[in-house]
Amino acid sequence: MVAKEQTLKINRRALSSAGLRMTNQRALILEIIRQGHLDADEVYRRAKDKQPRLSLSTVYRTLRSLKELGLVNELHFDEAHHHYEVRPSAEHHHLVCLGCGKIVEFECKLSQRMKQGIARKQGFRVTGVEVHMTGYCAKCCQRGSNFA
Repeated sequence: MVAKEQTLKINRRALSSAGLRMTNQRALILEIIRQGHLDADEVYRRAKDKQPRLSLSTVYRTLRSLKELGLVNELHFDEAHHHYEVRPSAEHHHLVCLGCGKIVEFECKLSQRMKQGIARKQGFRVTGVEVHMTGYCAKCCQRGSNFA
């Protein structure tokens, strides 16, 4: 619970410094994004259950603002739409199931070493790394999904 309260404080501070308030809608959208890697339509569906007057355009505007403030990441997988996640405290990567769309986070010490080595060798200041791997999760493998 302490981490959640701390995150809420950080979010309020970031919004306030941008001249924005922590409205019920923004708080709800942030809470929903914490539940996983969701696209805007899924965020809207879940938020609409709790706040029926919420519009899809409000969700899109809020996601854009939260992204610009660095509170959420916009992820681009192999799909036509984006997924959102709360800005993680530690660098991580993603496995994306081609069968069911499941997204699994993983950490990799090798990517950290690789980032440092490449930066040193190339004289490059690396500010971020984005890795996602595609394949089939255990459930889809058991079901015998069509593998390409």
